[in-house]
Amino acid sequence: MITVECMDGAAAGRAEDAFTLVYAEAFAEPPYDKESGSVEANFRRFRSQVRKATFRGALARTGDGEPVGIAYGYPLSPRTGWWDRLITPVTDELRREDGHRTFGLMELAVRAPWRRLGVARRLHEAVLADSAEERVLLNARPDVEAAQAAYRSWGYRKVGEAHPWEGADLHDVMVLDLS
Repeated sequence: MITVECMDGAAAGRAEDAFTLVYAEAFAEPPYDKESGSVEANFRRFRSQVRKATFRGALARTGDGEPVGIAYGYPLSPRTGWWDRLITPVTDELRREDGHRTFGLMELAVRAPWRRLGVARRLHEAVLADSAEERVLLNARPDVEAAQAAYRSWGYRKVGEAHPWEGADLHDVMVLDLS
């Protein structure tokens, strides 16, 4: 049996080892090929992200406590740089952020043995439970077909393409309307 626990930033910070284990294993696989330096950089960001009052996370575990999946993010501030990374133009209305409009889903990952069991959907639903935001924004690699299929089946639509950070491969920028 898999349980999914919703967490605020403080709780997620205390569970950093579990989040790191899932992230490192899930993203070590092709096409991500994340090595220890990339994992360490991600978790330096994670440590600042969990300090945000609006951070929301979810952690999936087996009955004996083994971490199997993670999801986390927070509402985007009016100063977010997310939209600035797009290589395709979008309208000012789509780009508009006020700190409450858009939940930025930073990570969603499930370790291989627990994929295709609905764990990612449960994590996604948990992190968005009682969400007051109008929409969710995420970046997804176009070459990861399983993730793309899941996001589309959950109602996400592609609104552009971006290199989310310096040196990143091209990602699809996807939005899910929550209204």
